[in-house]
Amino acid sequence: MEDASSTLAEHSALAWLLDGMGPRHDIPLRLALWNGAQHDLGISPLVTVRLPSPRALRYFLPPSLDNLAEGYVNGHFEVQGLAKDVVDVASRLAHLGVPMRGRFARLFRPARHNRATDSRAIEHHYDVSNAFYGLWLDPQMVYSCAYFPHGTETLAQAQTAKLDHILTKLMLQPGERLLDIGCGWGALVIRAAQKFGARAVGITLSNRQYELAHQRVAQAGLSEQVEIRLQDYRDLDGRRESFDKIASVGMFEHVGLNHLPDYFSQVCALLKDGGLVLNHGITSTDPGSGSAPLGAARFIDKYVFPNGELPHIGLALRDMQSAGLEALDVECLRRHYARTLSAWTQNFEDRCDSIRTVVDEATYRIWRIYLAGCAHAFSQNWVSLYQVLACKAGTGAHLNPTPWSRRYMYN
Repeated sequence: MEDASSTLAEHSALAWLLDGMGPRHDIPLRLALWNGAQHDLGISPLVTVRLPSPRALRYFLPPSLDNLAEGYVNGHFEVQGLAKDVVDVASRLAHLGVPMRGRFARLFRPARHNRATDSRAIEHHYDVSNAFYGLWLDPQMVYSCAYFPHGTETLAQAQTAKLDHILTKLMLQPGERLLDIGCGWGALVIRAAQKFGARAVGITLSNRQYELAHQRVAQAGLSEQVEIRLQDYRDLDGRRESFDKIASVGMFEHVGLNHLPDYFSQVCALLKDGGLVLNHGITSTDPGSGSAPLGAARFIDKYVFPNGELPHIGLALRDMQSAGLEALDVECLRRHYARTLSAWTQNFEDRCDSIRTVVDEATYRIWRIYLAGCAHAFSQNWVSLYQVLACKAGTGAHLNPTPWSRRYMYN
């Protein structure tokens, strides 16, 4: 019965793709079938999917982003075309295939992986080398949304502009103590010390990031001014040390929606009265979801960032206020992240041969489709990114220290 159901599903998928998709929707996709036949679903195909057998069609029922990505990552079919075009085609298939989900759900279940397979897939992300990131990030290896003040900057220029934008918003002064929660490879704390004269502490949970950040600080001659720690933010004790300013860039997405109140309370406890914090993070554009649509979130959770949750900006602001942090400025950088991810995607495509020498094929495919998919998601407003500047509210001498206007942010 299972074989009969699978055969029915495969024929249903092929009929749906050939009869229902191409003629009406002009999707720029060419299907190269196992029997040598080719079918174009659009006038000018930009992407070719080579299906080695009818069984590969199961990833098109329904054609959700996670099903399609699963088939590609695990080598069940081959894809030719630019990553951005591949993601665009997959998105269009997923949008049009939404009504199919209930219709074909019982014909067969999507391919499942055992614990060993899933563990290996997740390890492909966490065990990736620093050399891998260095091939497609900017020279400072800033792995977060860049800032394009004029829209014409290079990726490297935009990442430096982002660091300065954050530190200027924080009104960072010489001698002040800055905490960077989730410091990555150390770019922000190094910039804070070199240009703004601050004393900085950067914390990370990644051994590889810690080692390289520590090395970079030493090479910059900043070991007396910058400290890199392998530490969880929850282990910091506000009774023993406090900070004038705190930055958190691309970190709170991993805290969990139910833990945001505790996270912001800890930030507040670490801040001096009247201190400023800037939280830079990805948010959901769906107040009731906390994830990306069309199955994209399931793929990311399985292969890239397990257990990540995206709060809506409204939830983030509510929890910040409840923790004693008054939001002073909220800036949407969604377009900036779409451009950043497009630049990363192009770098990835340009250096694919080099990337394949430092990672295995599955990891290469996961990251190739992940970066291009995220660029698409931000460009389509499926997800967004906000910088929120907040103050530890106080009374008397500890009132909001910022000027009466935002002009200082752009001087």
